[in-house]
Amino acid sequence: MTVLFSKKCEYGLQAILFMAALEEDRICSAEEISNKLNIPKEFTSKILQSLTASGLIESKKGKTGGFRLAIHPSKIKLIDIVEAIDGLESFNSCVLGFSNCSPKNPCPVHKEWGELRNKAYEMLSSETIDKFKEKTLNKISVL
Repeated sequence: MTVLFSKKCEYGLQAILFMAALEEDRICSAEEISNKLNIPKEFTSKILQSLTASGLIESKKGKTGGFRLAIHPSKIKLIDIVEAIDGLESFNSCVLGFSNCSPKNPCPVHKEWGELRNKAYEMLSSETIDKFKEKTLNKISVL
């Protein structure tokens, strides 16, 4: 279980990292992504639609069609992927779901969670996917 991301977002992060690890401009099919990452095929298609709509990836129609990054990996921050799929609400809302949680009216874990959330946001906002190419290739090879 993750606290920050939906399963769709986790898979979206994996899909983008996978595409970044391939040769530049290589087109890969939704089926290839699904098989390599063990993501259900129907779910993969929905994720790729969201990522295409956001402009992070592009699709090519036809017999040799598929998907590839629309932006160089050095320009895609991890937070861009999170925002495209889940939005940024998890960085602005109470982890326990209290609607009235605020610095003036904190929930029981407000301070501790706020510090963790801020660190996570900073990391996701500063790291680009090209940094993780080698680690991604190593991880995929053991799947």
